[in-house]
Amino acid sequence: TTVQFPPQNASLLSQGLQVVAVLQWVFSFLGLAQVCMAVLLSLLVGRAWILAVLYLVWLYRDRDSPRTGGRRSAWVRNWAVWRHFCDYFPISLVKTAELDAHICIFVTAEKEITYGSWQEGQANSPAHKMLITSEKFYLHVLNPLYIYCTQISQTLPSPQSLVSSDKTSVSYLLSRPGSGQVAVLAVGGPLEALEAKPGEPILRIRNQKGFIKLALEHGASLVPVFSFGENELFQQIPNPRGSWLRAAQEALQSLLRVALPLFYGRWGLLLPFRTPVHTVVGAPIPVQLTPWPSQAQVDSLHALYVERLMQLFEEHKARYGVPAHQHLVLT
Repeated sequence: TTVQFPPQNASLLSQGLQVVAVLQWVFSFLGLAQVCMAVLLSLLVGRAWILAVLYLVWLYRDRDSPRTGGRRSAWVRNWAVWRHFCDYFPISLVKTAELDAHICIFVTAEKEITYGSWQEGQANSPAHKMLITSEKFYLHVLNPLYIYCTQISQTLPSPQSLVSSDKTSVSYLLSRPGSGQVAVLAVGGPLEALEAKPGEPILRIRNQKGFIKLALEHGASLVPVFSFGENELFQQIPNPRGSWLRAAQEALQSLLRVALPLFYGRWGLLLPFRTPVHTVVGAPIPVQLTPWPSQAQVDSLHALYVERLMQLFEEHKARYGVPAHQHLVLT
């Protein structure tokens, strides 16, 4: 089953709104942190310093929010900006099997900006309602990005609950009472973004097993997800292994805990190319609750997940323009 978000054929106004919708999303990842810090510092050194102090006190008291579900808001999810966002590419979500409203982990790939993951968790979209009869989707993002950078955005409600990706956050959500808890995880880690180049589907997953252990500890089904077309949204400045640029990026990643790929899109800007993104959601892998999983159990489930992910890619690649000779490269 496929739900398609076609680009509007239409007016310059519609196209302009789509561009603005995507740019605000890019800005929220790449520029919001700097703006937030500048505003906070200007308040601290100005006459309104008391407001900054009060805000910092509140932020300290609220420090656990990113790890306890964030602030999801149905009102924000209904904003027209998300419809324009989907219309830009367009984005489609493809369901390959029935998904019951039980606890599960959607496992997707890490890119510069995960557009497919964003739409996957957009809880008021027709695609979301087609995927699963739950409104409890949570998109887990890197801790420095969410906790240390977006101070002001932490105050605001989120359309789909952007929450921390650390173990505490995921465990909290998966252990909440009731069914329908869905954690959307990008397991490749920040270094995978440095490999995101058109025509090169490279995933860092062979040694990524933390999500497997979490699935066992909570009995959460694993759902493999692959977004065809995401690597084509940007061009990345060449950074082959062994180059000075790659060495600098990896050194900064170790220091900052976030990757810094140098990429560009349309018109040489940070606007992504208007390339369709097809997010294919695979069949869930049932996982038996195992509070204290052994390393052998973790390895066995990880091997099964990798097998299902490879199978998902091979079964759908021809439909989305991937050459027959091209295969997923797992590192």
